[in-house]
Amino acid sequence: MISLTVNGAAQSVDADPDTPLLYVLRDELGLNGAKFGCGLGQCGACTVLVDDRPAFSCLLPIAALAGRKVRTIESLGTPDRPGALAAAFEAEQAAQCGYCIAGMIMRAQALLERNNRPTEAELRVSLAPNLCRCGTHMRILRAVRRAAAAMGGGVQESSR
Repeated sequence: MISLTVNGAAQSVDADPDTPLLYVLRDELGLNGAKFGCGLGQCGACTVLVDDRPAFSCLLPIAALAGRKVRTIESLGTPDRPGALAAAFEAEQAAQCGYCIAGMIMRAQALLERNNRPTEAELRVSLAPNLCRCGTHMRILRAVRRAAAAMGGGVQESSR
């Protein structure tokens, strides 16, 4: 048994220690926000926050999470009461197929929690590990800028 905190709730998981966190979230805990994309940590569809830092859940064995805090997209709001990022992504129509969106939102959430006034360069560097195969990157950037403003910050122009 491995004990960890997922979305603020204590969880005990009886899984092979090498099982990736992504499978535990989806198959054992019923949290389907994080998606399986590549299984290689190259697309970011599976991004969650571990101790408030973005992590590829497809690569992270459950044994490495004992006593740690995991947050998924489900912790940021509900369909009826979306969080600032989800509302901004909807307002900017940033999702085309939607597959990458949970990972993008989680990576943006980590950035805005650390710094709610990032520069444009910091925003782009932060989101770079996550891919959108549909090509809605510009709408995704607009959504994060909108959410930053809604959260009391904003995105600054990069210093030159």
